[in-house]
Amino acid sequence: MTAIPQNPLPGKSPSPWRFCIAPMMDWSDHHCRYFWRLISKQALLYTEMVTTGALIHGDRERFLHYNAEEHPVALQLGGSNPADLARCARWAQEWHYDEVNLNCGCPSDRVQSGMFGACLMAQPALVADCVRAMRDACDIPVTVKHRIGIDDMESYQQMLDFVGPVADAGCEVFIVHARKAWLQGLSPKENREIPPLTYPWVYQMKRDLPHLTVVINGGITALDECQRHLEQVDGVMLGREAYHNPWCLAEVDSTLFGMDKPAPTRDDVMEALLPYVEQQLARGARLNHITRHILGLYQGVPGARRFRRHLSENAYKPEAGIDVLREAIDKVRAPTATTAA
Repeated sequence: MTAIPQNPLPGKSPSPWRFCIAPMMDWSDHHCRYFWRLISKQALLYTEMVTTGALIHGDRERFLHYNAEEHPVALQLGGSNPADLARCARWAQEWHYDEVNLNCGCPSDRVQSGMFGACLMAQPALVADCVRAMRDACDIPVTVKHRIGIDDMESYQQMLDFVGPVADAGCEVFIVHARKAWLQGLSPKENREIPPLTYPWVYQMKRDLPHLTVVINGGITALDECQRHLEQVDGVMLGREAYHNPWCLAEVDSTLFGMDKPAPTRDDVMEALLPYVEQQLARGARLNHITRHILGLYQGVPGARRFRRHLSENAYKPEAGIDVLREAIDKVRAPTATTAA
C-alpha cells in the first residue's frame, strides 16, 4: 500500500486501512473519488464494485480508469470464479491499484443471480479458492469485504467459520459490515438499515484473530465514532455519510492520521476542483456527472440551498459548462446568501 502518512501518530504507523471510504454503486466513481481526495489525502478510496464479466467481456479501460491523484485507491471486484478473479486481480496490479477487494457483502438480487456478493458467505471454501487464486496472480493486497452473516447465520461462530478458511487462504484484511444481510425479503436499501448493527462481534473478531487487519463498517457517521472504533479495531470505513456530507472528511487527516497540515476550506476544495472540471469537460464529460457528487459540500452553510438548486437546475443541460459551476459557487459565497441548507 502507498498510504503511509509522512507524519504518523506518535509512537506508531497507522494501518493503511485506518480510514476508508466504502465502494458505493452509482456513487464512488472516478469523479467522486477525485473530489474526495481534495478533502482528505490519507483516506483509502474504493471503486464501485466491478464484475469480472464486465472487465473480461466489456470496456475494460472504462471500468478500470481512475485519476492518478486518487491514490491510495482499491479496486473492488464482484465474482466467484477463481480463474476470472485471478485474471482481474492481475489487471488491477497492472493498472497500479493499491489493493484488490472481493465483494462478499452486497445483498442485491442481481448480485445473487451472478453468484457473488453476500451469498458467498455461505460458501467459505469457494471464497478461499478465489482469494488463493487472486493472491497467486498479483502482489498487491487481496482483501475481502463481508457481512457478519446472512439469513440463518445467527452466531458469532458462524461468522468465524467464514473468516477462518479465507484467512487460511492468505487474506489478511477483512472489512466487516456489522449487519447481517437478508438475501430474501429485504431490499438492498433495507439491508443497509434494518438488520441491527452488532459492533461487538467485529471487536471480538479482532481480539480472537489479532494477526488479521480488521476494518469496521456500517452506520458510522462522525470522526468521534471512528476514534472509539479504532480503540477496538484497525480501521473504519464510512459509506453514505461521506457521500451526503463530504465535509465530514475535512478533519480525517489531522484527527485520525496526526497530520500537521491545516485542512482545506470548502472554497479551497472548489478552487482545486475547477481545473479538473474544465479538463473533463474538454474530454467530453457532462457537467452534472461531476457536480452530482458535490451537492452536499456546503451542507449547513448559508447559501447551500441556492448552490444545490443552481447545479440541479442547470448542470444537466447539454451545453452546461464551467460557468454554471462558478455561478453556483458565487451563490454560496455571496454576502446576501443567508439561506442555510
